[in-house]
Amino acid sequence: MLFTADAWPGLADGSITLTFPTWASPQARTGGQYRVTGMLLEATSVERVRAGDITDDDASRAGAPDAAAVRTRMKVTDPDQLVWRVTSRYLGADDRADTTTRRHDDPLDAAAIDELKSRLDRMDRRSGKPWTRQTLRLIERYPGIVSTALARQVGKERATFKTDVRKLKELGLTESLEVGYRLSARGEAVLRTLG
Repeated sequence: MLFTADAWPGLADGSITLTFPTWASPQARTGGQYRVTGMLLEATSVERVRAGDITDDDASRAGAPDAAAVRTRMKVTDPDQLVWRVTSRYLGADDRADTTTRRHDDPLDAAAIDELKSRLDRMDRRSGKPWTRQTLRLIERYPGIVSTALARQVGKERATFKTDVRKLKELGLTESLEVGYRLSARGEAVLRTLG
């Protein structure tokens, strides 16, 4: 689930519990847990609704002043257009190991680099098509480029590409920027050993 930075405090204190994405297909499921900037959220409800059925109360729960502002933010002008209504709740801090520390963990010894390479190999095997090294090299070459353009470079849907990058981020190899990504110090160190 995607939220702008101004929503993060509201997500943490529970005042923002709704979002209205315009996904072509669902990218969250009821009961799924999602990590957003150091927080762990659970989607308690995922459903399709008409844009015109969004109420001012819904808007308030989405951190917007009114329903019209929500539709403007979504760039939806047709009240009959279907959008996703995702209700979420804050579960606490991200339950992963601290990836921020890992992203800045450079230098890496030979054993750590070998372990990371093995993890990349396993990710490639699970997907059936190698992608990890190609994605790291693409981010190295085009830091700060919007994900849609990067996804096009490798012939993937934007959502699939972003999921792939998130996996690399969990290994501490990439960092998200305001727009696009860059390699972390750890990612640069690993990529140097890949040739």
